[in-house]
Amino acid sequence: MMSVPDLMGSLEDRGLVAQTTDPDALRRDLAAGPMTLYCGFDPTAPSLHIGNLVQVLMLRRFQLAGHRPLGLVGGATGLIGDPRPTAERQLNSTDTVAAWVVRIRRQLEPLLDFEGSYAARLVDNLEWLGEMSALDLLRDIGKHFRVNRMIAKDAVSVRLSSEQGISYTEFSYQILQATDFLELYRRYGCRLQTGGSDQWGNLTSGTDLIHRVEQATVHAVSTPLVTKADGTKYGKTASGAVWLDPDMTSPYAMYQFFLNTDDHDLSKLLRIFTFATADELAALDDELATAPQRRSGQHRLATDVTALVHGESAAAVVKAASSALFGGGDLRTLDAKTLRDATAELPGATLGSDTTVIGALVESGLAPSRTAARRFVVDGAVHLNNVKVSDVAAELGPEVFLHGRVAVLRRGRRQLAAVRTADGAWST
Repeated sequence: MMSVPDLMGSLEDRGLVAQTTDPDALRRDLAAGPMTLYCGFDPTAPSLHIGNLVQVLMLRRFQLAGHRPLGLVGGATGLIGDPRPTAERQLNSTDTVAAWVVRIRRQLEPLLDFEGSYAARLVDNLEWLGEMSALDLLRDIGKHFRVNRMIAKDAVSVRLSSEQGISYTEFSYQILQATDFLELYRRYGCRLQTGGSDQWGNLTSGTDLIHRVEQATVHAVSTPLVTKADGTKYGKTASGAVWLDPDMTSPYAMYQFFLNTDDHDLSKLLRIFTFATADELAALDDELATAPQRRSGQHRLATDVTALVHGESAAAVVKAASSALFGGGDLRTLDAKTLRDATAELPGATLGSDTTVIGALVESGLAPSRTAARRFVVDGAVHLNNVKVSDVAAELGPEVFLHGRVAVLRRGRRQLAAVRTADGAWST
């Protein structure tokens, strides 16, 4: 366990602190003994994504340092939705949100420790907000908010200046989040809320409310939004967000996403998404500088995050699959689901009337012409399921299709394609 006084310094060293309400007071209160803290996760989608993972891991870091985390799943606030800077959110039905609450709770459970002296707890704000009448909200909570300060919050001010404006529903969101902090302070003695820097206005609404109502000082810490070296938002792919739900983003796809991290982003992401020690991080930084071709940091990042989210066994399976695709193992040992996930985003072709390897190379885009394809085979540059192809007349018979569905062609060391049977059904 990390010594308590070192926690904030460690978080700052990792680049995980954007803003704090009072850094000196927070350090003092953390050093005084175990603190209860919380972070909220709204079910506005059926899964958390890797942006949310930053916050979950913040809770875990505090827990490892001897503090008690509360993971709040917003069964009530998920019915409203935090204001986005671009447009009004679509409201989801109560049944949909309730189902998403269950899914998100299941995703949080493996990432925190629910036993021992610093046991985590999951809470749902529908428990108290759902019981609060409109009159109670206005009389007991609303009277402590000043509209001029509410409209100055970044998310609100941006929307107010847009053509679309902002509804009273989303405008009121900050009141609900502040009420959560007040309720958790009263129920569990919660004195710290964490969140992304885009949530800073909502976080400070809670600290202000508790100060007004309870005459108590509590804290807020925000993390920087994770961006790439070019300034673009991190966590998006061509197909959308990287989700924690394995049915929405497979463990293999998550592993590959982190494995493909650009060298310029690697040092920062290792500090945000892994629990590597300061010495381990320094060693990985040195290796990145001296032997970037080994991609040791990328392998560590991909393995650690996949193991955190999906478990050690799943990480081992997808790591072996990734190696096997590039000739480092036997593709026949992969189960059908892992093989399907591993080949899902590869360029490829469906087997047609031309069943030759030469034809497949051309159809899949691994060769620009049949003449070039023959040359690649003669030069020993073509592998089928990791077996070198030496015959320019080689056929793709039924026996080469793994699980009766797909064969993997490789040209050189890194260029891959998947050739699929005409029957799209997988045998599992």
